[in-house]
Amino acid sequence: MDAAVLDTTRTFVEVTEIWIPDGDRLVQAGGNYGSHGEFEAISGMESFAKGEGLPGKAWLEERPVVLKEFDGSYFKRTEAARAAGLTSAVAIPVFADTTLKAVLVLLCADDDVRTGAIEVWAEKDGLLMLEDGYYGAAKHFEWVSQHTHFPRGQGLPGGVWAANTPMLMRDLGSGYKFIRADSAGRAGLTTGLGMPVPVPGNRAYVLTLLSARGTPIARRFELWDARTAKVGTSGQAVLIDGICAHEGPLWNEDNPRRIGAWQGLVGKALGSGLPAVEHGRPSIVHGYDTMVALPIYQGDAVAHVVAWYC
Repeated sequence: MDAAVLDTTRTFVEVTEIWIPDGDRLVQAGGNYGSHGEFEAISGMESFAKGEGLPGKAWLEERPVVLKEFDGSYFKRTEAARAAGLTSAVAIPVFADTTLKAVLVLLCADDDVRTGAIEVWAEKDGLLMLEDGYYGAAKHFEWVSQHTHFPRGQGLPGGVWAANTPMLMRDLGSGYKFIRADSAGRAGLTTGLGMPVPVPGNRAYVLTLLSARGTPIARRFELWDARTAKVGTSGQAVLIDGICAHEGPLWNEDNPRRIGAWQGLVGKALGSGLPAVEHGRPSIVHGYDTMVALPIYQGDAVAHVVAWYC
């Protein structure tokens, strides 16, 4: 294993939390708050009505929402977030057809070195345009992204849009398929994960997570396809792609390529249809402290599960 990779402590995302509907409110259903115990305690006492706070806004507006500044905004936990050094967040709604299943919230801190990108692309007039994004210290890449659009099939966002499946892209700074390769290389961005965010209505949304080596969003990514299960193997998913910085093949005799519902964290997301987060437990792959599994629906069925490890 690459000790330099494992010793990286400053990740781009500092807090991950899950909110699920309980009647007419969203309540906390797990997460990873790292060392931010006070923020975790305050969050555990919160709930959100539709339209209230960041999770409630994603629920009401039925779209992923980026909030780059908490001060003076609709964010309900601003003082606690400021005390924890958290400055921005993105809320990702998980819809099964028209029913909200959960909202996954990723919270970030800002400093002069933390680099990465969390972007929301939305379809407008036949193109994907940047609706909003958070880039940390990658200011030039942010400017380039604000002036870039994607036809269907072009670049990482356009490829996800055309295929309606999550995708991984490697070597962002040198890859000819990544349209913003030059500015990505200058920002130190290395790996890209793109995924569709299905919502009610006809508008397409794509979420991209772009990871830098020094402050990664994740150190390992996995894409699981639940559509390929054969008749009689309902509730199974197949690992179709993955990236890990310090390991060999992602599947072999000891690491099977197929997983069943409720088997591990990926299986939990597949079986429940809800995002799942684990932190500091033996069930996480060796060498990682945190794992997130996010189900992606097509209609009312889970079609994919995207997993990332820190």
